[in-house]
Amino acid sequence: DGSTPTLLYGYGGFEVSLGPKYIATSGIAWLEKGGVYVEANIRGGGEFGPQWHQAALKENRQKSYDDFIAVAEDLIANKICSPATLAARGGSNGGLLMGNMFVQRPDLFGAIHCAVPLLDMKRYHTLLAGHSWVAEYGDPDTDDWNFLKQYSPYHNIDSNVERYPPMLVTTSTRDDRVHPGHARKMVKKLWDMGEGKDWPIFYFENIEGGHGGAADSKQQAFMTALAYDFMFDRCSK
Repeated sequence: DGSTPTLLYGYGGFEVSLGPKYIATSGIAWLEKGGVYVEANIRGGGEFGPQWHQAALKENRQKSYDDFIAVAEDLIANKICSPATLAARGGSNGGLLMGNMFVQRPDLFGAIHCAVPLLDMKRYHTLLAGHSWVAEYGDPDTDDWNFLKQYSPYHNIDSNVERYPPMLVTTSTRDDRVHPGHARKMVKKLWDMGEGKDWPIFYFENIEGGHGGAADSKQQAFMTALAYDFMFDRCSK
């Protein structure tokens, strides 16, 4: 009937494949509570070989986001969930995916967890390991910016939107791959632009840990519980 809390996870980049596997945390924190867990095999990943990855490089990156949106819409059409009970989660390149879900389809999700994300595609290549990803995304110092700006979440926040979905942004001070500045500036801009509006944005920065966001098992458990509790609480009301 569309009332089931549903978590949609995606990555869609660097030929990384998402496949069937056992995830204890998802089982305990989501499935045992009666939720549905879904992984989206979107273009940009490697699930169907190199061509699946190459189909969403650079100027074709929007195909990855369109695929994720299509999966979300199908879940809703089949009454597995509704926009109010659908959460989305992704980290790193998947955090860029989440940023684009937030700005492109705020109507589609009841909660979003955006972890260690890329969000400013104008400067990403100047920060930490960013320059090594130019082959994936493009070079914003060239004409590539014409398409990069279309999927740079930081540059596509719309002040005319009255409601954005609740979003938890998490990062690590010591992330040596994706600079925490992406998350910091996105959240600050949303807080500033969203004053007086229904833009519930939450932020947590762990001062330890690297790109994984936690330095040890205790911190990892905390970060996982924080994210799952945030999403389930908002999608089960």
